[in-house]
Parts: sequence; structure tokens; C-alpha cells
Amino acid sequence: MCELFGFSSKSKKDITSRLKEFFDHSIDHPNGWGIAELGGSEAEIVTEPIAAYKSRIVPKLLGKGIRSDCFVAHIRRATIGSIAPDNCHPFTKKDNSGRQWTLIHNGTIFNGLELIKYKAIQAGSTDSERVLLYLIDCINEAAAEKGSELDDRERFEAVQRIIASIAYRNKLNLIIYDGSLMYAHVNMKDTLYYKKDKGSVMIATVPLDSGIWKPLPLTTVHAFRNGSTVFKGEPHGREYVDAIGAALEKLEFNI
Repeated sequence: MCELFGFSSKSKKDITSRLKEFFDHSIDHPNGWGIAELGGSEAEIVTEPIAAYKSRIVPKLLGKGIRSDCFVAHIRRATIGSIAPDNCHPFTKKDNSGRQWTLIHNGTIFNGLELIKYKAIQAGSTDSERVLLYLIDCINEAAAEKGSELDDRERFEAVQRIIASIAYRNKLNLIIYDGSLMYAHVNMKDTLYYKKDKGSVMIATVPLDSGIWKPLPLTTVHAFRNGSTVFKGEPHGREYVDAIGAALEKLEFNI
């Protein structure tokens, strides 16, 4: 699978040491890495289809130090999709209003007929990119039905519905940023944690220091802004367990 990292804060903070620990895990996740600085009007994304520990870019970035108030990072262990630039996370796309969405994913989509059509138009070949394309289409449809751009709560409710609709029998650990809100979702036990500290929240697949990390509640979408929880949804109950994936892989149900 992959590992995720997300950070939201009311002020810029040095996250270099946490990212160093995160990228050290790339020995076990060698198929690509990516980061996105999200604090500005446009996401600044850097990716490479090699292991972060082999990269010449990662040491330079960490050597300069990274201070941010909104940031995501990803290290990839490929399950669906080849090892290629277009398959590195984060993925990003704008909706019809011009709002830029950025997504990182840890998991596999085994059961997703509504995503198949995106194979023909996606840049790469991952199921993760198809999740983003589906999300954008759903957001555009909701805005068209309303007749105007969705506000924060409407976007949150839409994201919550979209995630719940595709979570059944899929491992769907996600961090998504929409230019205002950072969403986090996990549906496999003990595979995404969060840590709150003085106006900031850090999210990671594995705790990155000796501080107090708590498991993110299962099957529940959380939305953060400036390090604080803005919205918390109701659990949709579609938990993923390894036995499901093993059975579906054996029956070749994955798309």
C-alpha cells in the first residue's frame, strides 16, 4: 500500500523533522513520492516515480527546511498502476468553479463500477486518480443542481456522500484538500492517525514522533482548516478488512 501525511495549521510551522521520518519509510514504499504545498492559491506539487530515499531532490528540500501551514505528502507502494510519473500522488484537478482539489490515497479500489469510465480519460493508470475524477464530477453535478458554487458545508456534505458511496469493500484512506478544507477519512483499523498540537493538526499513516497520536475515527469524514476541526461527519460504517481484499483479489474483482 502507501503512506499518507497531512498538515494543517493556523500559522506556518517547521515540519522538516516529521517529513524526514516520513520519507525514511520509503524503503518499504519505493515506487514514488510526492508533496504538495497547499497554502497558496495554487497547489505547488513535486513528484518523482522513484523511492524517496534514492531521490536527489528530497535531501535538498529537507536540507532547506520546510515550513508550512497546509501540506500533504505521499510515498507509494504500487498495487494498481505502473511505476510512472503520472501515477505519483498527489493528484490534482479543478472543478468547474475553478476550485483546485488535491488528493492522496492509501488503499485499493476492488469494487468500483462507477469509476471504470475514467480509465479512458485519466492521465495515469491508478485507481486513486479515478477517485479524484469521480469526486470532481460529483461536485460539479451538485453545484449545477444548486445553480451556484457550493459553500464549505455543502462541499463537506458532498464529499461525505461521495466517500460513503464508494467505500464498500474498498480500502479508502484519503486526505483531500479543496483550497479551503482538508478532509481526512480512514476505513481500515489502525491505518491513519492524527496529532493535535497548539493550533495545528498532523495526520499520518504511522505516528511520526513520540507525541500523543490517536487513531482517526473509522468511516468518518473529518474536515480541518487552520489546524482546527470544522466539520465531522457521521460514521458510514463501511469498514474495510484485509480478508475482503484477499478474497476479491483471488476472484479478480479489482478494476
